[in-house]
Amino acid sequence: MDFFKTVIKNRKLIWQLGKNDFKNRFAGTTLGSIWGFVQPFIYMLTYVIVFQYILKTGSAGNNPYVVWFLPGMSMWMCISDNIINASSSIRNYSYLVKKVVFPVDIIPIISIIGTSFVSIFLIAISVIVCTIYGYLPNILLLIYIVFCAYCFIIAFTRFTSAVSALVPDFSQLLGVIMQLLFWFTPIIWNMTQLVNHPRLTTIFKCLPFTYLVTGFREVFIDDSIVFTNNGMFTIIFWVITIFMYIWGNYTFKKNKKDFVDVL
Repeated sequence: MDFFKTVIKNRKLIWQLGKNDFKNRFAGTTLGSIWGFVQPFIYMLTYVIVFQYILKTGSAGNNPYVVWFLPGMSMWMCISDNIINASSSIRNYSYLVKKVVFPVDIIPIISIIGTSFVSIFLIAISVIVCTIYGYLPNILLLIYIVFCAYCFIIAFTRFTSAVSALVPDFSQLLGVIMQLLFWFTPIIWNMTQLVNHPRLTTIFKCLPFTYLVTGFREVFIDDSIVFTNNGMFTIIFWVITIFMYIWGNYTFKKNKKDFVDVL
C-alpha cells in the first residue's frame, strides 16, 4: 500500500514529469512530439498492407483484417513500449535517484505516463477505424481491458525496473524476450490455428499478453476466446498480475537502497 500512497501523494509531480518525459524523447527534431505518433502509426499501417494485400492472410476469419489486426497490435505496442521504457527508467533517471529526497518508487510510473500518450493514441485509432467499419466498441469492456493492461504493466515493471537498475544487461535480455513474446502472442496469427493442439492453446491463453491482446479484440469482435470457461482465464490473469506485483514490490523495496551505489 505504501507504493500507491506514494503515487497518489506525488500525482501532480508524476504528471508533470511524465509530460516532460514524452517531450524530451523527441527534443531537437523539427516535428518534435509528432514523431511519437507518426512512427507507430506507420508501423501498424505497414503490417496491415503487407498481411492484408500482399500476403493475403486469412487470420481475421470472416472479419476485415484491419478490424482484427489493429486492436491486437495497438494493445501489444502499448504493453511492449511501456514495459521496455519503464524497465530502464531507473537508469534513465539516475540523476533523480541520487537526490535523497526524491521518491524513487514513482520513476517507473513517470515513464509509463510518458509512453501512454502514444499508447492511448493508438488505442483511439483502433476504436475510430473499427467504428468506421461498423464494429462498435463495447465501452465497458474497453475500459476494463485498458485497466487490466496498466495493472499488469505496473506489476511487471515494478520487478523489471529494479532488476534493470542493478543488472544493466537485463534490459537487453528483456528486449529479446519481448521480441519472442511478440511472435508467441496471437497478434498476427489467430488462436484458431492451434485448434488441433489443445494443450498448446491452453498454455497460450494463460499468458497475460494473450489475455490483453485477445481481450481488446473482443471489444469489437465477439470471438469468445478469452472470456469463457466461467472466467477461468480472467482469474488466471489476475492471479499472475497480483503475484507479479507482490514479487516485484518486494524486489524493488529490498534493493532500492542499492540503486545509488550501482548508478
